[in-house]
Amino acid sequence: MIGLTCDVTNAEQVQEAVQEALRLYARVDVMVNNAGVMPLAFFADHKAAYRAWNACIDINFKGVLHGIIAVYDQMITQGSGQVVNISSIYSNFPVAGGGVYGATKAAVNFLSESLRVESQGRIKVTNVRPTGVPGTALANGIVNPAAVVGILGQNMAAYQQMLQAHPDSDLPTEHTTADSIELLALEPEHVADQIVYAINQPLGVSVGDITVRASGDAYIL
Repeated sequence: MIGLTCDVTNAEQVQEAVQEALRLYARVDVMVNNAGVMPLAFFADHKAAYRAWNACIDINFKGVLHGIIAVYDQMITQGSGQVVNISSIYSNFPVAGGGVYGATKAAVNFLSESLRVESQGRIKVTNVRPTGVPGTALANGIVNPAAVVGILGQNMAAYQQMLQAHPDSDLPTEHTTADSIELLALEPEHVADQIVYAINQPLGVSVGDITVRASGDAYIL
């Protein structure tokens, strides 16, 4: 196992990382395009959000594109491979506060399906749409906290009331335990488990689209 630093907004760096993997292992079987940021903000926040929105486009959209093209030729040449792209439930429908972020994730859906259509029988493509995963620290990039209304909708007031009742995130165990139907948010490993499940399918079986939810989350998308 090796670890390499790579800026996904730089196509050359992504290609170099893939080439290093090829030098060591002679093939690339799976590419997981996971890098992402989430600068939620309303269009009225454009002065404060514009720089973060630009970075969001470069990372969430161009980063996935760079990952795809870095492995495409090799996977076609070796006759098989799998690309896993991490999208979001924000890609399901446009909402207030999620315009730019949601658009980048909708673009990921489009890239994924286009790649599947073009490479059928040579590259398997899996598109993963998680709900909220606090452990990824994506929320640290939110520009305007009020913009989460788009994902919570009519549940916003109740959700905020619950958090205010537990200001130190000391939530009841039924909201934090994976074995509870009331689990409020996923852990990163819950998403990773589903990615591994998709990768471990027989060569001829492709899991094309996965939505991973915490069963008790308050999200409306």
